[in-house]
Formats: sequence, structure tokens, C-alpha cells
Amino acid sequence: MHLFLPILAYVALSFGLSFLGVYTYGRFARDSRGERSKALPTTPAGTALDRIFAPLAQTRPGQTGLRLLADNLEAFAARAHAARSAGRSLDLQYYIWENDLTGGLLGREVVAAADRGVRVRLLIDDINAQGRDPLYLTLDAHPHIELRLFNPSRSRRPGLHRGFEILLRAFSATRRMHNKAWIADGRAAIVGGRNIGDQYFDAAQSANFRDLDLLVAGSAVGQIEAVFDGFWNSASVLPIRAFGKRRKADLPALRQRLDRLATSGRAAPYLARVAAETDARSLLADTAGFHWAEDVRVLSDPPNKARGARSRKDWLAHAIYPLIGSAERELLLVSPYFIPGEKGVENLRRLAGRGVRVAALTNSLAATDVMAVHGAYAHYRKALLEAGIELYELRPEPKRTRPSLFGSRGGASLHTKAFTVDGRTGFVGSFNFDPRSISLNTEMGVFFTHDALVEEVRQVIAEEIGPEDSFRVILEDGRLVWADGAGAQAEFWKAEPEASLWRRLAATAIGWLPIESQL
Repeated sequence: MHLFLPILAYVALSFGLSFLGVYTYGRFARDSRGERSKALPTTPAGTALDRIFAPLAQTRPGQTGLRLLADNLEAFAARAHAARSAGRSLDLQYYIWENDLTGGLLGREVVAAADRGVRVRLLIDDINAQGRDPLYLTLDAHPHIELRLFNPSRSRRPGLHRGFEILLRAFSATRRMHNKAWIADGRAAIVGGRNIGDQYFDAAQSANFRDLDLLVAGSAVGQIEAVFDGFWNSASVLPIRAFGKRRKADLPALRQRLDRLATSGRAAPYLARVAAETDARSLLADTAGFHWAEDVRVLSDPPNKARGARSRKDWLAHAIYPLIGSAERELLLVSPYFIPGEKGVENLRRLAGRGVRVAALTNSLAATDVMAVHGAYAHYRKALLEAGIELYELRPEPKRTRPSLFGSRGGASLHTKAFTVDGRTGFVGSFNFDPRSISLNTEMGVFFTHDALVEEVRQVIAEEIGPEDSFRVILEDGRLVWADGAGAQAEFWKAEPEASLWRRLAATAIGWLPIESQL
């Protein structure tokens, strides 16, 4: 009895503080909502992108053009050209936009577009936005740029206050917008796995990400715009100006800083790559690079997923899992953060039992940037292998090198989120096969049926699961073994390859914590 009353008081106090935190945040959010706006209508020849894509749309009514962006520099150049060619609007939605070299160079293109009168709507998740309010407020001060944050914290300073708010709003604060979209004039869009930052464009001096995007034109661009508008006008999104006073005097200084960045030696390879594509038409509308298809769907979790929506019928996972379950011959799956869970293992076991080839690629412990995820994934490896699933883990330094432009040793980390089914249907997007993507984050991606494009994705996956890029995990006498190489030249590791002892111990220890649902 002596212990019961203090415990009851503690629980009541915690509940009361949490309720107060959620209530006051809700009132603040309701009072701070921005004005509703929507994508601007296209015209037949109003902008350069209209003139490129309107004729293509007329000759291919109802079809969507898709171009795979597997090369990091090409993915950078595509975004830069889309911004340079925009004459009406840029709608940009990202989980992360780093304030680094490539983040600054693409930010410079966005500011230049706004200076031409292009309307820019910039939507960024707040989880990685700490300390960037001065930059965000400066951008928002531009008469043609509006910046909003998804699920933002009221406390804008890093440290105790922000941490305390996250504790009070623990249920909602961990729910994030993981979507990635770059939409220009309602005519061209880029959707996939890349955020904006050096690791995604081969500019990092350590490891760089392997990733995929799709450049989209035609019918499905309207679907991407609808996703953006749904988020932009949602109750989970607030304008940055709700958190501080805009300072117009900072705009000239920002332009000068971005111009200095563009004249630095490290910027040269990126600007040269953009210049090598003489105009937007050569990169954005290259007929040899586009695949035109009728069966293309762009799907996203709804923004209210971040508010604990009760109905899950319109969540992205409910479109992905039936498609995977329909495989009759082959399922190739790539997920950098792969935690299938007991249900996922059983579903994959069922496919393999029907004679379907199931191959999954994820990061090795030495290559991953999130050890906690690897620790949780490790629990399922043996069950996956016993079920007949092929399991591959990306090397931290693939032998088929893609060296960084700035002196890294070719280090790599997987960031691609994609799969193909039976060589006829594919998906590229932001969705990881882990509990966070399924239940907590909002995700989006493109589903497509087109033999040639699916084959391109299959070829990318085939290269990355090859012995030069990945270890193959196998079972020998019931124990995990990593095959390094192929055939008679293969060597075998009996522990996590190329990972330090400390990293192995840390991943194992973290993997036993009861946090899988948050990973």
C-alpha cells in the first residue's frame, strides 16, 4: 500500500502532463495553420516544361513516362534542370534537406527559380530541422517561397525543452513524413529514395548511398501533385513563420553565400554535369531514357497516418503486400532497413514454398548507418534462410567501386527501396520493409508494369547482389556464414564481415532491446 500510492500519483502526473502537452500543442496547431493552396494548372506552352511535355502527353494520352535514375550525379542534374526549367511552380517534399554542398547547390537553384517568379512550396519533415530555423525563415521571407514543416515541435531550440516536448507527445512525435518528391510545373517529377544531401549525390567524403529515383512525366505527375497537396494542406503541417519572425534582410546574404558555394572547387563536378546536359530537353525528355506505360500508380500513406489514423485501408503497405504475395516466379526485394517480423518471414516462406525465387538485399553490419535496425534484422536471418530465401548484404566497400568525387575509398551504404515481381511489375519509392515504414512514417512510391523498365531495375539489383558488391549469407550446419566471392575463389566469414568487434557487440546488445516497433 505504501508503494501503490506513490506509483499511482506518478502515473497520474505523467498522464496529466502528457494530456496537457498534447492539448496545448493541438490548440497551437489549429491556430497556426497556413492558408490552403493547390498545384497550379498546366498550360499547353506557358513554360519550357510545358513545351517539352505537352506534345508528348498529346501523343500518349493517359500514359506515364518513367526514367530510372540510378546514377547519383544524374539524379542531382535532373533536379537542377527541373528547377532551372520551371516557369510556374516547384513543389518540393523531403524528409531531409541537408545544409551541405549539394543541399546548398540545389537550394541555390530553388532560390533562382523563385527570383524568376516561380511559386515554390517547400515541405520538410521537422525531425532533422533542429537549428535551421534562421535559414528556413530566410527562405520563407522570399515573396515566392513558402516553407512548411511536417509534425513540428513547438520548442525550436535543441536540448532539454525539445526533448521534454517529445516525451510529452511521445505517441505523435515519433511519426514522421518520409516522402520524397520534386515536382516542376506539374509536368515533371522525381520520386524515390533520395533525400537532399551529399551522401545521396556522391559528395560525402566517407560512404555514399546507393539509391534509386524515378523521373516521371505524363499522366502520373498529377497523382504526385495530389499527394503533395494533401500533405501541404493537412493538419500535421505548419508554416515556419508560425515559429518566428521572418527577416527579409537575410535574403541578399543567403544569395551571396550560395553563390560562393557554387564557385568552390567542390561544386565544379556538379555544375559541370548540369552544363553537360545542354538543356532540359536532353535530360528530362530524352526519348531513349523514358519508358511510357499505362499501368502506373503513385501511392502514398495519408498525412493523417502521423496522427494515429484508425483506418489502415489506405496505407501504402496495403498495396505493397498483396502485390508481393502475387509473385509466381520471382521476387527481388531491396530494403536498406529490413525487419520482416514473424509475419513477414511467414509470408516470404509461403512464397518460397510455392517455388518462387525470393531474394532480398539489405545492408551488412559494416555498411549500415543504423546499427539498431541491423540488430533487429539479425533475429530473422536464420528463419529466412531456413525458409529458402536468398539473403544478400551490401559490402561497406564494394569491389565494383564507385569512388566519391572527394576522396572517399568508395565506401557504400544501401538506401534503395525497390522490388520487382515476376519480371513484369516493379516499385521504387521511400518504403522500407520495417515496422517504422509500415506503422509510423508516411511513405510513397511508384508502382509500374513495363517489361523494359522492370528489367532495368532487375539489372541494378542483380549487380548489387553480385559477389563484387555483396556478401551472400548462407547456413552451414545451422550456423550463419557469409560467402565472400563466388565459386572456388570464395572465402567465408563466420562472423559479421568487415565489422569491428565493438560494432558487433553494440548491434547485438541493441537488438535485444524491446524497441523493434520503433525501428
